[in-house]
Amino acid sequence: QVQPVESGGGLVQAGGSLRLSCVASGRTFSRYAMGWFRQAPGKEREFVAVIRWSGSSTEYADFVKGRFTISRDNAKNTVYLQMNSLEPEDTAVYYCAAVQSWATPTSPGVYNYWGQGTQVTVSS
Repeated sequence: QVQPVESGGGLVQAGGSLRLSCVASGRTFSRYAMGWFRQAPGKEREFVAVIRWSGSSTEYADFVKGRFTISRDNAKNTVYLQMNSLEPEDTAVYYCAAVQSWATPTSPGVYNYWGQGTQVTVSS
């Protein structure tokens, strides 16, 4: 069992960058695929990026490819989301989630453990 806690959100101008961090408590962090999702007001939660338990494989939503990078440090129980070239459309609450899986699932319904979220606001 893990409990993710996100940090690093904030207000940034369009074209700027932010790095989100997610620390997950628990001794079995390396068994979990870790995903980032986001939810804007009035919209459903959507997939952003996921990284395999080993860090050897990643997947991204089309709208962030080339701009966002997901990575993890299993020794620190931490997963990161580096966000570059931010756009106002990226404004949302960003959630970190965990699922015990060898794969890289993209559906939010698959994930068992969720953080509280961190707000990212991109001004134009």
